[in-house]
Amino acid sequence: MGRLRLRTAGESHGPAVCAILDGMPHGVRVDKQAIDADLRRRQQGYGRSGRMQIEHDEVEVLAGLRDGRTLGTPLALVVRNRDHSAWSASMDPFHAPEARPLTRPRPGHADLAGALKLGLHDARDVLERSSARSTVARVAAGAVARALLRACGVEVMSHVVRIGPVTAPSALGLRPEEIAALRIRAEEDAECGSGMRCADPRAAAAMRAAVMEAQQQGDSIGGVVEVVAWGLPPGLGRHDEWDGRLDGRLAQAAMSVQAIKAVEIGLGLESASRPGSAVHDPILYQQGRFLRPSNNAGGIEGGLSNGEPIIIRAAMKPIPTLARPLASVDLVTKEPFPAQKERTDSCAVPAAAVVVEAAAAWVLCDALLDKTGGDTLNEVLAALARYWDGLRRF
Repeated sequence: MGRLRLRTAGESHGPAVCAILDGMPHGVRVDKQAIDADLRRRQQGYGRSGRMQIEHDEVEVLAGLRDGRTLGTPLALVVRNRDHSAWSASMDPFHAPEARPLTRPRPGHADLAGALKLGLHDARDVLERSSARSTVARVAAGAVARALLRACGVEVMSHVVRIGPVTAPSALGLRPEEIAALRIRAEEDAECGSGMRCADPRAAAAMRAAVMEAQQQGDSIGGVVEVVAWGLPPGLGRHDEWDGRLDGRLAQAAMSVQAIKAVEIGLGLESASRPGSAVHDPILYQQGRFLRPSNNAGGIEGGLSNGEPIIIRAAMKPIPTLARPLASVDLVTKEPFPAQKERTDSCAVPAAAVVVEAAAAWVLCDALLDKTGGDTLNEVLAALARYWDGLRRF
């Protein structure tokens, strides 16, 4: 299903997380600073745990890149875990006498289900791989995908539109130039504002206050992120097979991010409560192209991109590792205990926005390459130019 392939490896407290990207054409300009910038964006956000002060993520490229351009061969990326130094004995690949077993599964995590799946009385082997630390590899891969998309005139951004009960305006219905301005405001807020990656200052302040209240109560809080992609041509994806539908692929990518529990495209759930006349986007033809006065479909109809900005929203549950642990049962003794605590974020929604953005960029890059083919970036660009030209002469 698609041309690009991504495999990741690495444990939360192991020496590194890794990504192997296969299928990227030759000649894509990849900037280390751009990847590192996305890795830093993933670490931002008010409400994060102390590990964000430990890790200073930077990418290393082991294969597939020369002189800043892809070779068309598998691309191997590595991000070291600085926290590994405190866990080296427990995580030694051949002899780990200081095992630090986790026998008290944490509600909301994969601990219990994974221990039952593997027949373990120590959920450490499950925790290490199910941890959101693995999203580092996906963000690095997403940055590479973004490099190809940008070369093709496609942009992708994310922002936070809800924290608990506090909401901010969606980008649904905005023009590309308005979306670009929205991205600037959201990034400024993440970098030097409220830390919520929210483009609306009033909502951002209220979101930060909601996170602070959760912290004071020893609790956590979730929210909703929105990812927007614009500049894509119509016709990406498939209308004829279930596993090639673009909306299905984007939803799967978003749902595969830890703690994401629901996904919407365009108007999403609200479309179920409206009449059809208030849901479907009329079709216009002006100045030689097909246009929509609205974008309730979120840029996708019948499994295909329709040329409008693609709008994806993903709902993140509150982080389950709480400062005041919920009740659990010891895997060995079967006695009740407060759930074991590793670390806790009171809110990781701003970081989740960056991860979902990277996951979406990967799918969109793959869908674009499905349409254009090409072993080199020049071939991709030439095929895309021919396609756009055909659309203009349709």
